[in-house]
Amino acid sequence: MPVSSIVSTTGHPDYSKTLPCVAESAEPARQLVRTALRAWGMEPLEDDGALVVTELVANAARHTRGRLIRVSVTCPVPGQVRIGAVDRSKVRPRRGNSDDLSESGRGLALVELLTVRWGTDLLPFGKRVWGVLNEEPAA
Repeated sequence: MPVSSIVSTTGHPDYSKTLPCVAESAEPARQLVRTALRAWGMEPLEDDGALVVTELVANAARHTRGRLIRVSVTCPVPGQVRIGAVDRSKVRPRRGNSDDLSESGRGLALVELLTVRWGTDLLPFGKRVWGVLNEEPAA
């Protein structure tokens, strides 16, 4: 399935893909992130970007009843990438208390650790959960 791209005002293409809202969609989402980062010459962010999108897709698949999610990768400013997942739920995700024995609650903690910031945008039909990575390490 080809990756769609749209030209953004920054001059970089924005990458997005609609996928089934299932955990197995993490693999094509990772491929989308890797394709975008390679196109922008941001290969050092590939591993962190792949982990972030995996957690966003897993969270949507686990907590959303919708059939589809939309994954997006944008480059809002040079040296920065924003990875997002849109689903039909209006419930904001919460970072849970996770411990070494917990089977859940680690995903958003990992997103928080890997990104310089993350958040949720409420949309008329659901929400977008996103994280921002910088080429330079977060302080």
